[in-house]
Amino acid sequence: MAAAELQRREEFLVEGDPFRQNAFLIINEMVLMSTRPTTVLVDEILHSIFFLGKINTPPFSPEMILSDAEVLNTFKKQYPRPFALCSSEVPRRSPFSCVLDMVVHVKGQVNEGTIRQQLQQLVGRLRGDVNKKPLVSKTICVSQSRSPDSVRFYGVSMSTDAAVRKKVLIGASCLSKWERYVADAVMTYYPEPNTRPFVKKTYFDGTIRVPEQHVRCETFDLYNGEVKPPCKSCHELFGLTTEATGVFPHGNCAEAESLSNLFQGDRAVRDQVPPPTGGNRERAMTSIHDALRRFVHAFEGFRQWTDRFYTPQ
Repeated sequence: MAAAELQRREEFLVEGDPFRQNAFLIINEMVLMSTRPTTVLVDEILHSIFFLGKINTPPFSPEMILSDAEVLNTFKKQYPRPFALCSSEVPRRSPFSCVLDMVVHVKGQVNEGTIRQQLQQLVGRLRGDVNKKPLVSKTICVSQSRSPDSVRFYGVSMSTDAAVRKKVLIGASCLSKWERYVADAVMTYYPEPNTRPFVKKTYFDGTIRVPEQHVRCETFDLYNGEVKPPCKSCHELFGLTTEATGVFPHGNCAEAESLSNLFQGDRAVRDQVPPPTGGNRERAMTSIHDALRRFVHAFEGFRQWTDRFYTPQ
């Protein structure tokens, strides 16, 4: 089916824009790993990539990404919704998050080393600058209870580069994907109109302190495999211990997705986290909704977006 055709096309995908190249190669990898229970991940990643292609500079349509007519027609028959809705619904997370879920499903969550190795090998094959590849996450985080034989929960950083596209995906994850504690922590720093980046809200504080004596939260570089200490932003959001002074957009890092998955999957760990101070959460939610609308409506073809997030099938 499509897998054989994708492999055939990959041989000719040597030159061109790195976004289009990586989009094709990532889709290829997902199809090769997919089985019946995981076709929903293929559906989701197609929509996420097509959406980002639409708002990329320069923009890429699904037809430009899957440029072989036979491959394109096969995908349109098997996965019609990503094609139909990539201009009207926003993805709930970035594409590489779907890749992570697929690899964890195939390898098993307990096999952490194998998961990291396979993702690192895939990143090595993808195109782009030494430290900047379109659609590629830079880091993976592993979170788990420190109790014996606890389940590992994984997360990757946002796999998009430009600032506005990153804000779109972070905002969408806060509103539609992440566990409430993580979403509220990130919303605390999500940019308000006419304010500088990295400024904490005065009317809402959803930041938390992860009990590191009971929780492992460790991050690795997917380019070289090295351990990455939490950045200053993750310290501000989650209270993670660090001496790092570097900052990234709050919610960009792999720690957010990993901790969200941990809190959703291990209620006992979540219950050990002291409740945040809080404040006017409704105002914070409205602010992030309004900001996300502004960001999305700024792109040609998305002027009529009305808060719909994509649900894969």
